[in-house]
Amino acid sequence: MDKNTFTGLFLIMVIMGASFFFMKPSEADLKKERIKAHADSVKRGQIAGPKAAAVKFVDSAKALANKPVDSALLKTPFGATTVGTEKFITLENKNIRVKLTTQGGRVYSVELKDYKTFDKKPLILFDGEHNHFSASFAAGNSSISTDKLYFTPSANELQVSGKDSSTVTMRLSYSPTQYIDYIYSLKGEGYKVGLTIKSTGLDQVIANSGTINLNWAANMRKQEKDLVQERRYSTLYYMDTENAVDYLSENKDDQKEVSDKKMQWVSFQAHFFSGVLIAKEGFSKVNMAVNTDVTDTAHSKQMSAGLILNKSTDGTFPMEFYFGPDKYNFLKTQGYHLEKQVYMGWGFLAYINRFSVLPVFNFLSKFTSNYGLIILALTIILKLVLSPLTYKSYLSMAKMRVLKPEMDEIKTKVGEDNPTLLQQEYLKLYKKAGVNPLGGCLPLVIQMPIVFAFFRFFPSLFELRGQSFLWMHDLSTYDSIITFPNIPFIGNHLSLMCLLMTISTLIYTYFNNQISGATGQMKYIGYITPIIFLGALNSYPSGLNYYYFLANMLTFLQQYIIRFMVDDKKIHAQIQENKKKPDEKKKSGGGFQAKMEEMMRQKQQAAIAPKKK
Repeated sequence: MDKNTFTGLFLIMVIMGASFFFMKPSEADLKKERIKAHADSVKRGQIAGPKAAAVKFVDSAKALANKPVDSALLKTPFGATTVGTEKFITLENKNIRVKLTTQGGRVYSVELKDYKTFDKKPLILFDGEHNHFSASFAAGNSSISTDKLYFTPSANELQVSGKDSSTVTMRLSYSPTQYIDYIYSLKGEGYKVGLTIKSTGLDQVIANSGTINLNWAANMRKQEKDLVQERRYSTLYYMDTENAVDYLSENKDDQKEVSDKKMQWVSFQAHFFSGVLIAKEGFSKVNMAVNTDVTDTAHSKQMSAGLILNKSTDGTFPMEFYFGPDKYNFLKTQGYHLEKQVYMGWGFLAYINRFSVLPVFNFLSKFTSNYGLIILALTIILKLVLSPLTYKSYLSMAKMRVLKPEMDEIKTKVGEDNPTLLQQEYLKLYKKAGVNPLGGCLPLVIQMPIVFAFFRFFPSLFELRGQSFLWMHDLSTYDSIITFPNIPFIGNHLSLMCLLMTISTLIYTYFNNQISGATGQMKYIGYITPIIFLGALNSYPSGLNYYYFLANMLTFLQQYIIRFMVDDKKIHAQIQENKKKPDEKKKSGGGFQAKMEEMMRQKQQAAIAPKKK
């Protein structure tokens, strides 16, 4: 905007402000106008009189008091509903407490009664002006949005218990026989709130009354100890009517529009809790967005969705909300495949967690509610299953250790100036001895998917939330033994369990080097990784670091036992026996080792060729 444009706009604003100040009517005139407008609206049917509605509604005559009125606005469609007083209606059952507001007829706040925030305060998903829900449509020559219009409630509160269910209607009146109802339903137990939007007598008033445009937005409140981690696992999920689930970016602001498929539901997920809007027959179009305001420490993320819903065969727009925990097994009981919003990892890692790790975890949960012991038992079972691979890896490293003296002789003979020839001679030795140099690595590589699967499993595991073990007060977040000003790479605290995990990994690396006989740079590279993990995992759940620590300790125990099963003298004798066998009968490295030898040979020839020229 240039300077002249800005100056012009400023002058217009000054003139408009001065006109409003000097030409505004007196308070007495305004009061008379409000009373006259209200009486005229009732008379011509723009708002319902006290006996007009089939449902007994709460008196809202005071809605016009003490509010400045735009008489021109009152004459527009639904104009009388632009003025009112905000009131709150409470819906409550065993599990949730929902507040509705007459302004917009929307859900104002949601409290989950069974849960608390990390600091033991009531857990409220969203509330107040940080949450919006509205229907928008065209009526006459006006564009109407219900967000700021005043509805009339059928009751001041609703409490439901046991197997009962009940409803509250929020009515937006156009006339005594023409209105829009938001019908909220609630059962005695559960986290679902039904919402059916029904218009009566408005087909000739509302353009394209066969569809409705909905706008839903919420700033999800901070619930957990670590806001950074909460944001890391918070985003907007959605599922189409073909049960395909996707989500917006967790790490950056993102938006997406989907119009080629019907959407079954849209979920505002805040790590361990979510608000989900479900359309039984699907939304025909959805425009979604997720944003992070790093300066707002009271909320995790801002999420919004614009949705188009077609009218059902009974003439209504049926939907329902789910406001509750993202507990995988519980979500499965809620239908609509809501459990798919619990992220279990990418690709086949998700299958490992869903069909292997989670069932074992649930089985162990039947015997104890102590999740520290459950993680211990889970780790023991996993180590037992992987013990054949651990044994094979140890045996392969033992063979390499036995061969080390001969490899040192080759190194002395060939020298380090020609690494290609040196590797070629090493491969010849491996082949004669019947040793696969990758034998110690492959079992570890096979185990890596499980390591990564657990890396995603524990942060998403709702069951760990608020569970304590030893000094760890909450296994779903970090444990801090000391806090300090923010330090790059580490953060503002030091996690004791992460520190123990790092120390155990360094010790494991030391003994692993002793077993494999690693020398040179390879001997020290293994010590760098645990230090990197200290910074990377310092803010991750203590339950995850506890698992990695247990895995290291159990690996020590396994290797200690295997040492009694592996005799270096027998290995050396077997290697010498292998050397005596004909080359074609050896099975050291198979096709891979043959390809390696051929590659080394070609590389050596390529290095010699220029010298001959």
